[in-house]
Amino acid sequence: MLKLSYELSKISGFPPRFANLLKKLKILTVKDMLWHFPFRYEDFSSVVKIADLKLHESATISGLVKRIATRRSWRRNIFIVEALVADETGTIKAIWFNQPYITKSLQPGRLINFAGKVAFSNEELILSNPTFELINNEAEVKHTAGLIPIYPETKGLTSKGLRYLTKIILKNIEPLKEFLPAEVLKKNNLPELTSAFRNIHFPKSIEQADQAKKRFAFDDLFLLQLNNLKIKMALAKEKAPALNIDQSYLDGIIKDLPFELTKSQSVSLKEIIGNLATAKPMNRLLQGDVGSGKTVVAAIAALITAKNDKQTAFMAPTEVLARQHYQTLIKIFGKLSVGIGILTGSESRSFYGEGLEAKVSRPKLLKEIEDGNIKIIVGTHAIISGGKDRKPVQFKDLALAIVDEQHRFGVEQRAALVKQEIHPGEETTIHFLSMSATPIPRTLSLTLFGDLDLSIIDELPIGRKAIITKVVAPENRKKAYEFVSQQIKAGRQAFVICPRIQAAEENEETKLDDRRKLWLEIKNVTEEYEKLSKQIFPNFRVAMLHGKMKSSEKAKIMTEFSTSQIDILVSTSVVEVGVDVPNAAIMMIEGADRFGLAQLYQFRGRVGRGEHQSFCLLFTDSSSQSTQQRLNALLKAKNGFELAEEDLKLRGPGQFIGSKQTGIPDLAMKSLNNIELIKTARESALGIIKKDPELKPYPVLRVALAQFQEKIHLE
Repeated sequence: MLKLSYELSKISGFPPRFANLLKKLKILTVKDMLWHFPFRYEDFSSVVKIADLKLHESATISGLVKRIATRRSWRRNIFIVEALVADETGTIKAIWFNQPYITKSLQPGRLINFAGKVAFSNEELILSNPTFELINNEAEVKHTAGLIPIYPETKGLTSKGLRYLTKIILKNIEPLKEFLPAEVLKKNNLPELTSAFRNIHFPKSIEQADQAKKRFAFDDLFLLQLNNLKIKMALAKEKAPALNIDQSYLDGIIKDLPFELTKSQSVSLKEIIGNLATAKPMNRLLQGDVGSGKTVVAAIAALITAKNDKQTAFMAPTEVLARQHYQTLIKIFGKLSVGIGILTGSESRSFYGEGLEAKVSRPKLLKEIEDGNIKIIVGTHAIISGGKDRKPVQFKDLALAIVDEQHRFGVEQRAALVKQEIHPGEETTIHFLSMSATPIPRTLSLTLFGDLDLSIIDELPIGRKAIITKVVAPENRKKAYEFVSQQIKAGRQAFVICPRIQAAEENEETKLDDRRKLWLEIKNVTEEYEKLSKQIFPNFRVAMLHGKMKSSEKAKIMTEFSTSQIDILVSTSVVEVGVDVPNAAIMMIEGADRFGLAQLYQFRGRVGRGEHQSFCLLFTDSSSQSTQQRLNALLKAKNGFELAEEDLKLRGPGQFIGSKQTGIPDLAMKSLNNIELIKTARESALGIIKKDPELKPYPVLRVALAQFQEKIHLE
């Protein structure tokens, strides 16, 4: 009997050629083989007589091979195999292209099943490229006369070969241990594991296949929810610093703000402050629309932490965004004279109040942090994780970690982050607040952030004007440039976003496939900068920004743009998040069809932050229906959450969040649109874990969960 852990290459009698080909599909073990699911099924269940075949029909016939021959089409330079098949009602030709080996497999006089689509050629019906198999009374058919699974393939290994191998493994596999509790199977009407495998690979009906898919999607969602809930329950048992909330101090901070907090900002702040006041570690996601004011809410939480003589690590994914947060803090809260520092790969500064800001050496800033003088430390994630040749920052008394724009930050990583070694050998649990300006649909929030409490800011600051968004047709490009010119002359500034950095070398194109060549045709920053600065806007100050520039160069350009020394900034997506230039009123996006909706929404959010009316111009040369559908969704969406739901529908979860970042298997990923399945998986997981968080009554489930945790951790 075969065990799931057996390596295919070491199984006696397993063809080495197949084992090498399967490696290309990352199929190394028996388990990998079983979990290599079909992505669709050909319905050849209808077995008909030749005389009853109809054009465009998919069907199976049983017939004798009367003759078979191969000929060469010199005009098209391909081999054509042609067989004449007969039953008692008539004859039909079966034709294959570029498969000369078939003549050795099909011999005249043999009774064969042929399954394929009926086509029309040379004024007669034919079977085009049909699947076939020898009819043997002792053998079960695998490739015809039923629902035939079609798998992801690789060169040299077709679905026919994969069906053959899968059938052998299913017949010889050891009895599989069911890990889902019986009550969960019954409540959710799910097939048991062995049946599910049989029915996903070789179903007798589409209903059987769908039920099997549901079972495997449920498995992954259920295990993911179990993992989330276990982390959440484990954190609830930990102790974190319970902060004293000085209400008069808090009221004073809010009163002195240069603007009024929105209702949802106030609600979110109340939820966060409520967490900080308890001895249980906060583990919360603050989700808000672009420009909704998440940073201010998080900053107030950091100030409350500082009031308790404790420290906050405020982390951002890029140095540009880290610098933006630092500047926001000292600009809005500088009068409070709280020690604030910024620490990135290229910059270290300290701020102790108005007129008390200085550029300091990294060692000096690290010492001030370790001594507890700096209460709020802003920087990239290297603050806590360290770097290639750098140790993590040592804090005197870290109590709060704020992580911005980390919607792909894994559950295990978040859990590790809230437990920090403040001093060598001394571990403590801290409060954790994650922020995301990328609105996540509720289905994904329930799944990916099941371990987090959720606060939502779903309204823009009072008085903010809606951004006028237009799709610019190629023939209207000149008019758009004229409009931008008028706006700049009126004192405004503009962003121009391009998908690539450099043009391709000429000889590079000869080595690339058509898809890659198409990508190389997209406008790039270097060429666009040259064109705009020398041809289109020669009288304006144009600058270029991209991720390959040195940090010091990027900082200089962003400072000049923020202080209106630059009129037009041509950039890659490095400005996607966090950049705040109130005077920037124009966002031009080249190749808009190459970006996801959420990313386009982020770009648009870089403007509309000041008193002036702002505009977003979307340039695309594509006239495809899907492009127009996506861009129209951006025009119509009232807010980022509405747009995120539409983006999820149009692109699917894998593209929306990046399937490689999550570790979520394919079937579960495809099921993230199924809110009901997610809910039932979560309810079932909650019911099981309430009985025993350690899952002692369910030993097989414990093993399955451990294997799942290892998988998503590695991915």
